[in-house]
Amino acid sequence: MIAAIETYLALRRTVGFALSTTEYLLRSFAGFSASQRQRHIRTATVIRWASQARSVAQRHARYQAICHLAKYLRVEDPRHESPPPNYFGYRKLRRVPHIYSHDEIAGLIRAAARLASFDSLRPKTYTTLISLLAATGLRVSEALRLQVSDITADGLLIRKTKFQKTRLVPLHDTAVKGLARYLMYRHKTRRSGDHVFISDDGQPLVYWRVHSVFRTLLKSAGIKPSGGRWPRLHELRHTFAVRALESSPTGRQRIGQHMLALATYLGHVNINSTYWYLESTPELLRDIAVVAENFMQGGRP
Repeated sequence: MIAAIETYLALRRTVGFALSTTEYLLRSFAGFSASQRQRHIRTATVIRWASQARSVAQRHARYQAICHLAKYLRVEDPRHESPPPNYFGYRKLRRVPHIYSHDEIAGLIRAAARLASFDSLRPKTYTTLISLLAATGLRVSEALRLQVSDITADGLLIRKTKFQKTRLVPLHDTAVKGLARYLMYRHKTRRSGDHVFISDDGQPLVYWRVHSVFRTLLKSAGIKPSGGRWPRLHELRHTFAVRALESSPTGRQRIGQHMLALATYLGHVNINSTYWYLESTPELLRDIAVVAENFMQGGRP
């Protein structure tokens, strides 16, 4: 089975998937199957192996990895069984995001500008970082990996990110000017480095440190936890998406085109990820409910 797994991984990697976790799971299953003296996928074996994980989410991840493998292998060898989908009944529940108000974002930027430190780049680094995340909806990891050469006349070049995709993110004129001012100040202070966002020692910002500073900024801006949870930096991306949906044009066809454009802009591999933001957009959900009710009563959708 190992040879078949190697072929499967190689094929999927040719289209951009990293599959590091998947490779680990598949090799683990192959070893388990070998211990059972089985050369083909058997549903009962998949269930026993997946059940070794501690949580339902982990069992589901294990199980689904083998389900995908089985579909591939059965094309050439029907002796492999195809396990039924979602055996463990797992359903991923996404945390309801905090949608920042305009005043909250402005408060975070003011708090970042007050970060204390003599002759430090920190205030300008964090004001620019937060402003860029709010204005573009970039993933935090994408912003932290940005290099100066990625800033082009047409926008930001976001290289192979979460789904091994590369995309171009256009920038509003205000964002262009803000980045230019930050880089000019950084140059004047003689701090070099290929990355756009750096610490005072010239090293790229790392997420754990940014996370810690952001928690300080939340407190300074007077933004409090909700339901026992602090708002996250990543939720600036959610806020951008929701605001973009709220500005969606009228007309079903135009709304569909707007959703597709937003999915491409955000770098979503599946448009379902974009539709999820509707849950945080009451105005659009209200419109959808009205249309659905009209359709159920015999009207036109």
